[in-house]
Amino acid sequence: QVQLVESGGGLVQAGGSLRVSCAASGSILSIITINEMGWYRQAPGKQRELVAIIYRNGSTNYADSVKGRFTISRDNLKSTVYLQMDSLKPEDTAVYYCNAKSRQNDYWGQGTQVTVSS
Repeated sequence: QVQLVESGGGLVQAGGSLRVSCAASGSILSIITINEMGWYRQAPGKQRELVAIIYRNGSTNYADSVKGRFTISRDNLKSTVYLQMDSLKPEDTAVYYCNAKSRQNDYWGQGTQVTVSS
């Protein structure tokens, strides 16, 4: 089993920046089977949506709405994934969830609130 713990959310003004982190812990055998880690977000009244993914080989994928503003990265030694969010907009306000996928399992963190004021 893998546990994901997010941190770093908060309140920021439009145009500002935040970095959220997701630390994976648990069984080493489970962690090394993770193929991708990513960030999703869910705004009030909306469905959860993909924000960014980073794959085992280091390749990344972003939602069109965040391309050029958000950057996903990882520290393999710390089993941690980061999402650097720049030029934040009020429409980026949501609960941000960390996700990790292996061939057999799909893990989620508890979420961290990001609020962007106009």
